Amino acid sequence: MDQQQQMVMVQRMRQNVVGTGAALQPSSAYAVTVEEVMIPTTKGDTRVLVYKPDREHSAPLPVFFNMHGGGFIFGQAEMDDPWCRLIADRANCVVINIDYSLAPEHKFPTAVHECYDVLQWVHANPESLLVNPSLFAIGGHSAGGNLAAAVCLLNQQRGSELPIILQVMDYAVLDVATDPAEKPSFEEAIPADIARTFNAMYLETLEDAHDPLASPALAKSLKGLPEALIITAEKDSLAQEARTYAARLEASGVKVTLKEYEGAAHGFTHFGDLQMAEDAWYRMSDKIREAFSK
Repeated sequence: MDQQQQMVMVQRMRQNVVGTGAALQPSSAYAVTVEEVMIPTTKGDTRVLVYKPDREHSAPLPVFFNMHGGGFIFGQAEMDDPWCRLIADRANCVVINIDYSLAPEHKFPTAVHECYDVLQWVHANPESLLVNPSLFAIGGHSAGGNLAAAVCLLNQQRGSELPIILQVMDYAVLDVATDPAEKPSFEEAIPADIARTFNAMYLETLEDAHDPLASPALAKSLKGLPEALIITAEKDSLAQEARTYAARLEASGVKVTLKEYEGAAHGFTHFGDLQMAEDAWYRMSDKIREAFSK
């Protein structure tokens, strides 16, 4: 399938995708201010949503960078809007919710470098958003979790120039090289043919699948990476690769917290049981706050 055919297919798929209106909402409201900002990157201007707790602070706040899910081809920052409010309030930090470029219009590694560029710009221009440039954390959900892991690996490759102290991977895809049909199968999981389509639209070539920035699970060295919180769903075909990645991180001397939600399916933090979803979001927020307070 060439890129023009991919565009026709993805436009049809985007029209049919479940809207954000059906997604879960937190049980509480949070006093947070939200601002839309355009940040210059190598891709061009990248839109981000910036969340700040609506209370007085004696010093600039640390920053958590968030990337939404959607198989690299769907979604927008607004998908995580209610939860970014929760994180900003509960973790007492600024949240920068990145509206990264989607495939197939923008194939790998565009989104990885674009997200990295956002962190670089914030690090170099902390006064623009009144943030602490020495305390960063990053995380994402599904494809966004892949991007979070990839940004940490890219930072490792560049000598850890950015102060990322925590990475959060929420039911992340970490291996796009293995055929989805060869991964564990569950009735609740993303069908293998759909996952295969997502991967094909994201990658420019078959060789790209083996690049650690596309498949973090294939990285040769994980030494020196930030502490990790890895959240998995029991009925998710991606859970096993996340468990494997967690074990490899630990073997490389990285502190890891692995939490698997029993009976949960992929996407449960957005479309599932609210009590279980909130438990996961509270866990993310509390780990972010803990990392920033050390």
